[in-house]
Amino acid sequence: MYRLVSAALCALFPLVAALLWQAPPSLGADAPRGPERAWPVGVRPSVVRGWEPPPSPYAAGHRGVDLAAAAGAEVRAAAPGRVSFAGRVAGRGVLSVTLTATGEPPLRTTYEPVRALVAEGTVVTAGQVVAVLEPGAYHCPATGCLHWGLLRGAEYLDPLSLLPAGLLHRGPPRLLPVFGVPPPVPGAVFVPSRKVAALAPDALHALLLTAAAGLAYGTQRRLHGPARPEGTRRAPGPGRIRRLRAVSPGRRAGPWRRRPP
Repeated sequence: MYRLVSAALCALFPLVAALLWQAPPSLGADAPRGPERAWPVGVRPSVVRGWEPPPSPYAAGHRGVDLAAAAGAEVRAAAPGRVSFAGRVAGRGVLSVTLTATGEPPLRTTYEPVRALVAEGTVVTAGQVVAVLEPGAYHCPATGCLHWGLLRGAEYLDPLSLLPAGLLHRGPPRLLPVFGVPPPVPGAVFVPSRKVAALAPDALHALLLTAAAGLAYGTQRRLHGPARPEGTRRAPGPGRIRRLRAVSPGRRAGPWRRRPP
């Protein structure tokens, strides 16, 4: 019975592993398909002026960050969302994107001075080009820059808190404080990233193949015994030892001759 079960398992494990190897992982319709965050301009642009929150709503301060960029540079959406405003305010081109799944009221990013390439109501993804940077003498007159803002309702927040540590630093990742991001929703379903989901089947395949190889090796040992070098004979087991005949005194032992039938 043990031999039959072992043989069946040896045949079943490679079959299951082959089926899992062919089946791609399913991430669901709501799984993220691309990067969730991106720099609005360039790749790790220089911060000309950082976020300086005012002590009171009407006090002086810097309600955003200025990123170094030349006029005509492409402006990208920092996070996925829907364009809530695209027009001119006080003679400057302004684009605003309301971010998806960021609580109530939702987060909103602003970009200026820009010439919008998308209309209001357009759904955009992180890293999508949404505008072109315009020259602005009122802001960074010497080098040119993009003013990037982040708000929740009427409260201004630090836009750099949207970016992960891997985008903020060239060195090893570090944990940074995140402002204005809602806490996890109780009962929410975790959806792994595509990289993690792509690695999970490989680990399962390796585990199944290793188990199948070990089971096959153990079955071979039980059915045929351990492998012996070429030219050697198997030691006789119990019941195979031949009974030796007695040797008379003065007679040399062996070799034994086979008796005729």
